[in-house]
Amino acid sequence: MAFVDVEVRGAVRHVLLNRAEKRNALNPAMIKELHEAFKVDPQPGERVALVEAAGPVFCAGIDLKERDGTAAGIKPFEHALHAMEMYPLPVVGVVQGDAIAGGNEIALHCDIVVASSKARFGMSPAQIGLAPSWFLCKKLMEIAGPVTTKKILLLGDPSPAQAFFDMGLISHIAEPDKLQETVDGIVDRLSRNAPMSLKAIKAVLTRQLTHRDHIEHGDLDKQLGIVRESEDAKEGIKALFEKRPPQFQER
Repeated sequence: MAFVDVEVRGAVRHVLLNRAEKRNALNPAMIKELHEAFKVDPQPGERVALVEAAGPVFCAGIDLKERDGTAAGIKPFEHALHAMEMYPLPVVGVVQGDAIAGGNEIALHCDIVVASSKARFGMSPAQIGLAPSWFLCKKLMEIAGPVTTKKILLLGDPSPAQAFFDMGLISHIAEPDKLQETVDGIVDRLSRNAPMSLKAIKAVLTRQLTHRDHIEHGDLDKQLGIVRESEDAKEGIKALFEKRPPQFQER
């Protein structure tokens, strides 16, 4: 069973997150399939990639029941996001419902995000004793700036799509009954643009955003790894499943 469906129709590569019964939560197989969807070269005639999701939720983040708490466990997801970011053509994210934690990161690694006004975005790891990696924090910092990034990460509360639009974190917002119409208009506009121009512009913008990759952060990766394997993380995840407030301990 595929968790990510990929189909190229005309000028558009359709990439569908297809695990609706689990709120499109990302397990290892799904992350691998997402990576594979973007590590290939565009087909002739392709102009844009569209990332969509089945069901009412865009993506609830990493599937905590299948989570690898080690530093190595987060790397496949980072590689998938990097492949999305480096894809030679524009990537449009269609967020019809909540995009939380890993779902938020998938959306923000798209070049253009079109969200339903009913959707919510957020980064909740701190609420369950986890912490996003250097790579994931970097993307939010690039888009949101330090003040908004601190608010999003330290508080961990979800924000309505309108708030993300007002802060410039997403490019388009539409009422649910107008979402597909808005997406179709953007895809049509991109499809009529010059393919060499799209690739060149995407390459320039991507290159300008990768300078933070070279900042030394091995010590921070170690610190974040300790957090992911901590007693706080175990308690936070257990409390989430038991639908109760976590009881974090002073250390």
